[in-house]
Amino acid sequence: MASGASTPAQPARGLLANQGLLKVLAPAALGIVLILIWQWICIAFKVPNYLIPSPLEIAHTLVEDWRLLSAALVTTLQVTFLAFALAIVLGVAAAFLFVQSRLMEISLFPYAIILQVTPIVAIAPLIIIWVKNPLLAMVICATLVALFPIISNTILGLRSVNPGLLNLFRLNRATRWQTLCRLRIPSALPYFFGGLRISSGLALIGAVVAEFVAGTGGTASGLAYQILQAGFQLNIPRLFAALFLITVTGIVLFTAMAMLSKWALGSWHESEME
Repeated sequence: MASGASTPAQPARGLLANQGLLKVLAPAALGIVLILIWQWICIAFKVPNYLIPSPLEIAHTLVEDWRLLSAALVTTLQVTFLAFALAIVLGVAAAFLFVQSRLMEISLFPYAIILQVTPIVAIAPLIIIWVKNPLLAMVICATLVALFPIISNTILGLRSVNPGLLNLFRLNRATRWQTLCRLRIPSALPYFFGGLRISSGLALIGAVVAEFVAGTGGTASGLAYQILQAGFQLNIPRLFAALFLITVTGIVLFTAMAMLSKWALGSWHESEME
C-alpha cells in the first residue's frame, strides 16, 4: 500500500526536474543559435570588425586582453558590491522606519521617488565634483540607483501581512517588536528578495554609469573606462568583449540573488516551492 501511494509522486518529481532542466537548456540553445547566425552573417557578408566583430573575434580579444579586462572587471565589481551592500543597509533601515511611522513614510517616501526618477547621469557629475574620492563618488552614484527597489519592495512586504494573523497578534497583546520580528519580517522576505534581484542589476548599471562620468583611468579603470578607450581607439572587438563581461556579470548577479531567494524561502514559502 505504501509503495503504491508513493508511485504518483515519482513522475511528478521527474517532470519538475525536466522543467528545471528545460529552463536552462532552452535559453542556452537559443543563445547558441543566435551566436551561430551572427558568426555566419559576419563571414557571409564580410562585415568589417570595426563595425560589428564576429563572436570568434570577440572571444579571441577576450582571451588576448584578459589581463586588462579582468583588472577592469574587478574594479567595476568593487563599486557594484559596495553600492549593493550600502543600498541593502539603507533600504532596509528606511523601510523599517517608514513602517513604524505612517507620518514619516508620507513625509519622506516622495523624496525616495525623486531619487529614483532623477537620471543618475544628470547628478553624477555633481557628486563626483563634491566628493573628492573617485571610488566613494562612484559608490554613492551606484547606491542611489540601487536603493529604491529595496525600499519600495520591503515596505510593500512589511505592509502585506495577513489581516487575520495581525488581529491574532493584537488579541494576544503582542508588542510592536514581536509583531515586526515574528509576522511582518517573514511576510516581507519574498518581496525583499524580489527587490534584491532588481537592485543587484541596478547597482551594476549605476557603477558603469558612474565610471563613464568619472572617467577614471590607470589602476582604477573599470569596464566602462575600457569601453570608452576602445571606442576612441576604434578597437571594437575589445569594446564588445567588455560589454560581454558586463552582461555576464549582470546575469550572474541576478542568478545568485534568485538562488539565495530559493535557499531562504524554498522550504516554507509558496513563491519558491515547486
